[in-house]
Amino acid sequence: MSSDLKSINYALLFFGCVLFHIAGTWSLPLIDRDEPRFAEASREMIQRGDYVVPYFNDQPRLDKPPLTYWAQTVSYRIFGQNDFAARFPSAVAAALLAITIPVRGLRIGGERVGWRAAIIFTLCLQTFIHAKAAVADMWLVLFVSTAHWSGLELLRDGLTKNEPPSTKIQHPISRWWFFFYVSLALGFLAKGPIAWVPLLTVASTIFYAPNLQLGRRFKFARGILLMLAVIAAWAIPALIQTHGEFLRIGIGRHVIGRSLGAMEGHGWNSLGGYLLLLPFYFVTVFVSFFPWSIKLPALLKRLWHERDNVDRYLFSGIAIIFIIFSVIKTKLPHYTLPAFGLLALLLARHWPESAAASRRRVFATVAVTTAAIWIAMALVIPPLVARFFPAYQLLQISRASLVPNMQFASVEFEEPSLVWYFRSRVKGFLTPLNKRRAPEFMSEPGPRFIILPMPVAGSVFANAPQDWRFFTTSGFNIAKGKRVDLTLVLKSE
Repeated sequence: MSSDLKSINYALLFFGCVLFHIAGTWSLPLIDRDEPRFAEASREMIQRGDYVVPYFNDQPRLDKPPLTYWAQTVSYRIFGQNDFAARFPSAVAAALLAITIPVRGLRIGGERVGWRAAIIFTLCLQTFIHAKAAVADMWLVLFVSTAHWSGLELLRDGLTKNEPPSTKIQHPISRWWFFFYVSLALGFLAKGPIAWVPLLTVASTIFYAPNLQLGRRFKFARGILLMLAVIAAWAIPALIQTHGEFLRIGIGRHVIGRSLGAMEGHGWNSLGGYLLLLPFYFVTVFVSFFPWSIKLPALLKRLWHERDNVDRYLFSGIAIIFIIFSVIKTKLPHYTLPAFGLLALLLARHWPESAAASRRRVFATVAVTTAAIWIAMALVIPPLVARFFPAYQLLQISRASLVPNMQFASVEFEEPSLVWYFRSRVKGFLTPLNKRRAPEFMSEPGPRFIILPMPVAGSVFANAPQDWRFFTTSGFNIAKGKRVDLTLVLKSE
């Protein structure tokens, strides 16, 4: 295939994946709690002119490094500050990863393997979900995968039996060595130290390919320095501005804390519950990797009987990610998503080729059917469920009455979606209150509004002035898994 035709094919794959992933993202409100937090922090980054320390609701948000916020700020400048723009960078990250997979497949199994792996990764359920989400996960997946691909390139001549050891290893090292460590750095800037798992994958090669001279290939000392230098360009100013709080909260609470305890109800802290959840990801992969997970038992059986060093490299990367997150106490099904690029490539390498024509028809049928189902769901479901998002609905019915200089507060409902949606119309920040302080807040001078549960509003503001306006809606608090009935009480002057 000519280089021009390959370039066209990769361009078509990229834009096709972007269109596939953005389908429906404009009609589904942001889902509490993570999506509104990321979206709003990126908006405040622009408003404050501070691209080092993220803020949410005028308070430092030190949970995650800034790369996702940076990507969202670029998207906002192109598309405006809206739900679609907040999600668009994740679609781009997934599409970028998709176009890197065929190149790896071509080098370790042929062109068909690469394109098949790209399709498998793009259409699996967890990619379908997170490529549409305004969170950091897809950027982490992109850079963990590109680090794995770069490591594979550095090792390929020693792992592939049908190729003699390269006599010109210095040229690829000068390129892939750089990509490897820059990917590790960018992965850290996306979601922290978990991005460094490719180092463990590379280290694992000493058990099945001990003669590859890893130190010469990877130049660990200077590579780690390069990686740390890229990270330090952001981390040092961030640590100075926050007096070290970014390290204490970002690493201490959200890395070490998640490892040693279940956070936000995601997992069990008891020993019995922890042991019961150890196989969590080995079970949920059959849902997360759907529809291709139906082939995983056959893949494991085949690898048990026949595997080469490339298979071992791919499998090591997958196993390390699954084991790390199995040991960590906090658990969510998407945490193992960084392994799915490797898993797609491994499955594509071992997709049965007997009766080739019929096998290709089966794969094509599954792929086309899955894509059609996902697109239909993305276009049909969001408009149907949007009415169940209370913050979004309250904004829609009260939008005409809101003015920029309003102050606003809430009682017993403090989800981040309130900040994201209402700050699109007002300049103030959300003030959480208890029920007793609600009348005091509304009695202060100036236009303002407060959002409360409907029964609370009925009792606290039973004798409200006639010129105050009341807006009510019912919906579902996804973060807490319960129905909510809310009232917005508004004073225009």
